[in-house]
Formats: sequence, C-alpha cells, structure tokens
Amino acid sequence: MAAIRSTGAPMPEREVLLEYQRIGAAVKVTAVDPETLVEVSIQGPASLPESALERAAISKLRYVLGRSRQRRERPAPRGIVA
Repeated sequence: MAAIRSTGAPMPEREVLLEYQRIGAAVKVTAVDPETLVEVSIQGPASLPESALERAAISKLRYVLGRSRQRRERPAPRGIVA
C-alpha cells in the first residue's frame, strides 16, 4: 500500500493499492484507488527501482482521477445534440 500525496489542490492524501507483476525483463505495476475503484497500470524495466515504478503508477492514477473529476464537474451541454 502507498499513499498519494497531492502536489496541488485537486486531490487530498489517500490510500492506494499497488500490485507488482514481473513479466520477463519487465514489471507491470497496477495502482488501484479503493474509494473509487479506478485502476491503472504501467510497465517498466525490472531494472528500475521499485520507488520509480511506484511513482509513475501513482502519477498516472492521479492524472486519471483528476481527469474523471473534471468530466463530472463540466456543465451539461446545452441545446440539441444531433
């Protein structure tokens, strides 16, 4: 488990579940936000330190969570969509 620490206002500190799977010379890291059940994955060389892979996975999760928040906050389109 790890924690996301917000570098800006969009997301407070929260728990993140991390899973590491070695696939040959690569490692797949899956990060899950248990509150929203949003899941992202990254792959990197197995030679990278675990902390670098963790940072990349959490950064991607932060991006995806922020993007979905922006979509929810966007006002509904007005008029007729054809």
